[in-house]
Amino acid sequence: MSVRTRIAPSPTGDPHVGTAYIALFNMCFARQHGGQFILRIEDTDQARSTAVAEQAIFDALRWLGLDWDEGPDVGGDCGPYRQSERGEIYARFAQQLLDDGHAFKCYRSAAELDELRAGLKANGENRALKRQDLELQDAERQRREADGAPWVLRMNVPESGKVVVQDMLRGEIELDWANVDAQVLLKSDGMPTYHLANVVDDHEMRITHVLRGEEWINSAPKHQLLYKYFGWPMPVLCHLPLLRNPDKSKLSKRKNPTGIRYYERAGFLPEALLNYLARMGWSMPDEREKFDLAEMLQVFDINRVSLGGPIFDVEKLSWLNGLWIRESLDTGALADRLIEWGLNRENLLRVLPLVQPRMETLSDFLPTVAFLASSKVGVSADDFDALALDRAQQLELLQFVLWQLE
Repeated sequence: MSVRTRIAPSPTGDPHVGTAYIALFNMCFARQHGGQFILRIEDTDQARSTAVAEQAIFDALRWLGLDWDEGPDVGGDCGPYRQSERGEIYARFAQQLLDDGHAFKCYRSAAELDELRAGLKANGENRALKRQDLELQDAERQRREADGAPWVLRMNVPESGKVVVQDMLRGEIELDWANVDAQVLLKSDGMPTYHLANVVDDHEMRITHVLRGEEWINSAPKHQLLYKYFGWPMPVLCHLPLLRNPDKSKLSKRKNPTGIRYYERAGFLPEALLNYLARMGWSMPDEREKFDLAEMLQVFDINRVSLGGPIFDVEKLSWLNGLWIRESLDTGALADRLIEWGLNRENLLRVLPLVQPRMETLSDFLPTVAFLASSKVGVSADDFDALALDRAQQLELLQFVLWQLE
């Protein structure tokens, strides 16, 4: 059987370095075994998913040098590769679960769910909501059904006991069914949740190995149970360690830039960023720091992944990027990179209408636009003194601008 791996990002914002990190290891594992790497778009969140964000995913991954064998933009035998285009497939399998007694319709409102959880807590029951907690009396269920009340489809899960999940790196992982809720599989709008869509898609797309972040470990029992309900073989699971900030917290944009496009705009080389992501929890057999994708593929072994939380340190990335600039680019190649990055006619024509009214000599140009070429903009509170706003209003305005930029 041919090895098939996948990456399944959501097109809801700037592509995250964590997406590239997971994509890199999926691609390397597939290539190592002569298999295929698939890109699938998880756009079931229709309120937040955009075509612009989807294209940004394609562009960001390709800028890094990552490519895929099947996907929305290149096609393949297992499409469609956008979840929003697979609604009939999910509905069919959801109905199968309902018919087989493995799932049930839940008419509980959000307020009722909060009340049920509060009741469990008040009774000292430290467990998730199960089917027996959620089901209504027959008369009430029939009334809501007749009234056309909204409902979600939830899966049946055991009330108690232990479940063991096999992981390629971690071996046996034991979890408690008491902590696993009766997961929603179909939302009230008919769209699938992550759990149903991923299990169905991975089966239909013949995925053999699922390499994903360790944040999904607690969901593994639900997925394993769904495979059992459907009677399908389950892919091999491999939960990779999460990228972390220098303070060991989960990598977030509040403490570190997390968007791939930020690093592109800030002047980092794609080879250097990919090299750095490869070093996140993995190492070359000779332990060298600087290597390219081709060198990584020659010796890649998933068992060399360390489960300790890899630290994403921008200072270390900058140091590595400097090595790439100094050691891997001659002056001609560096000139080409600078032109491609920003010092080109297209960018000049975008900036000149703003700068020209402020110029008296040509030498005024560079000092005026220098901040545009820097990834660090020196802004202090004093810079806002001219505004007729108090500090609270200034912060509110800046927050609004940040939201607009995001």
